[in-house]
Amino acid sequence: MSYLRFEKTFMTNLEETLPREILRTNRSGAYHCTTIVDCNTRKYHGLLVVPLPELDNEHHVLLSSLDETVIQHGAEFDLAVHQYWGYNFSPKGHKYIREFNCDKVPTTIYRVGGVLLKKEKLFEHNENRILIRYTLLDAHSETTLRLQPFLAFRSVRQFTHENSGASREYREVENGISTCMYPGYPDLYMQLSKENRFVYRPDWYRKFEYSKELERGYEFNEDLYVPGYFEMDIKKGESIVFSAGISEVKTKGLKRTFTIEANERTPRDNFYHCLKNAAHQFHYKYDGRHYILAGYPWFKCRARDMFISLPGLTLALGEKWEFESAMNTAQDALRSFMKGSPSRLQIYETDAPDVMLWCIWAIQQYAKATSDSQAWDRYGKLLVDITDFLRHNRHYNFFVHSNGLVHVNGKDKAATWMNSTANGVPVIPRTGYVVEINALWYNALMFVADLSGKFGKPDYAKRLETLAGNAGKSFVRTFLNQYGYLYDFVDGGTPDWSVRPNQIFAAALDYSPLDLKQKKAIVDIVTRELLTPKGLRSLSPKSLGYNPNYVGPQRERDYAYHQGTAWPWLAGFYFEAYLKVFKMSGLSFVERQMIGYEDEMTSHCVGSLPELFDGNPPFKGRGAVSFAMNVAEILRTIKIVNEFE
Repeated sequence: MSYLRFEKTFMTNLEETLPREILRTNRSGAYHCTTIVDCNTRKYHGLLVVPLPELDNEHHVLLSSLDETVIQHGAEFDLAVHQYWGYNFSPKGHKYIREFNCDKVPTTIYRVGGVLLKKEKLFEHNENRILIRYTLLDAHSETTLRLQPFLAFRSVRQFTHENSGASREYREVENGISTCMYPGYPDLYMQLSKENRFVYRPDWYRKFEYSKELERGYEFNEDLYVPGYFEMDIKKGESIVFSAGISEVKTKGLKRTFTIEANERTPRDNFYHCLKNAAHQFHYKYDGRHYILAGYPWFKCRARDMFISLPGLTLALGEKWEFESAMNTAQDALRSFMKGSPSRLQIYETDAPDVMLWCIWAIQQYAKATSDSQAWDRYGKLLVDITDFLRHNRHYNFFVHSNGLVHVNGKDKAATWMNSTANGVPVIPRTGYVVEINALWYNALMFVADLSGKFGKPDYAKRLETLAGNAGKSFVRTFLNQYGYLYDFVDGGTPDWSVRPNQIFAAALDYSPLDLKQKKAIVDIVTRELLTPKGLRSLSPKSLGYNPNYVGPQRERDYAYHQGTAWPWLAGFYFEAYLKVFKMSGLSFVERQMIGYEDEMTSHCVGSLPELFDGNPPFKGRGAVSFAMNVAEILRTIKIVNEFE
């Protein structure tokens, strides 16, 4: 039985299928994303979406979709689905779908009378090229297959509309054509493994409607250009491969390439393998550098997300070399920042005050996965350089006070992961002494001190331990209140009483200024007020300003972003803290909680986890369709649970 399989009765119901999306990527930054019935509902959707650094730092939709038509005895059966203005669908090819599964590659089987056609899609590894294989499983008479491409040639942030500036020219290439709508774009090569007839019939199809954009309060209509269509006979048992990419291929090898690529895919036949496949999708290798994208379809590489995600996306899968490769890129970006020199690396927000602390935490996970000596040999100098940079107040927004605590300014610009803004001002101005920054600071000092003491720097280790001792005592005095939980931040002696999940880091990190009783009190209140089946709420329902539903226009969503929505990545640290407090007796509880994330494998983005969830039932997934920190922390939790067992 297929793990990710949807049958006919499900697939013919658009209310069920349109909210479910699929994502496929290569490691060059290109992706394919759409719904499981191949009806685009976002401006970010497309069959071939590629980064074009020669134009800008955005992804661009070249090939929006490809319509299939089966022809028998002169009768045409359109298998595609498009949504047009006014929630009108045409054609309605979903009614021909017999089943869909994406255990290995997204596979749709259509039945039209006596015709049984299978469609399989995959990305070629490290090439900006998508391959689609059509196999005629059954047919009782001569069958013709027609393929009609819909072109956009636009940024994912924009729309295209009918215009006279779009080029209608095309050039014949081996078993296909190449075309380019606008100057500056690469040619799009559309080729087939079989000789075919291309019928040039240029036209614009107007008023496509993207329901997800309408839901999010954005523009939601565009026009797409169709240069014509490809047509060929297909016999029972025959396979034909369609290729779309930004370079020409030898079509004789397309079938073999597809088979090889398909065989290399790890089946998504269980929860772990789904997450493993999702984890690999966030790797982006360009110009000799290795980045971790924060999420799809619109996020880029953000420093904080990269460091938080890195252990789960690599070490939890036993892929130490991938950690080292990405960290090589990341540390170059950090060193440029510390030197005050500009960096051409595509890592954003390296100047956030907690980023370097998260870097130290990531290296700490590397040490646990390998050894202290290996971590010190590879990253010891970086650890010392970062620690000295921070403790000597060289960071423009990281100030170590005489009590050992770190003070940051979060009023003018968001200083933490709770970074939503409205009118240029942080929605949650977490400023002053911020709880997780100081928990990370204590953990970093103790970890670097421990390694320094072990590997020939005892005096340095002693200095860090003294600073950590001062910070630890101040931490308890400053953050722990009479109700047993931690203030979220303290600004000028005024505490923020909101019950937020950021306190869980103080209980989860390997080095904590809290004793076991204090950790248990934090775990207890987080369990009572913040825990959901989909992660930790960003704010307790009992706290002022609770807003659990991430819906509506941009402004409304900005105000709800961290005011009650649930985040799976926070649950990773919660589970770690829970097991540190309750040890083996807490294992069954954590395993039961993990069921809530496995349920998501057939929802939202099939086989992955979305950015966030509503904080109240039914805990609907929202935001980006696939989010690196969420996938990473659930993978790391699986590793922690396995180690306990």
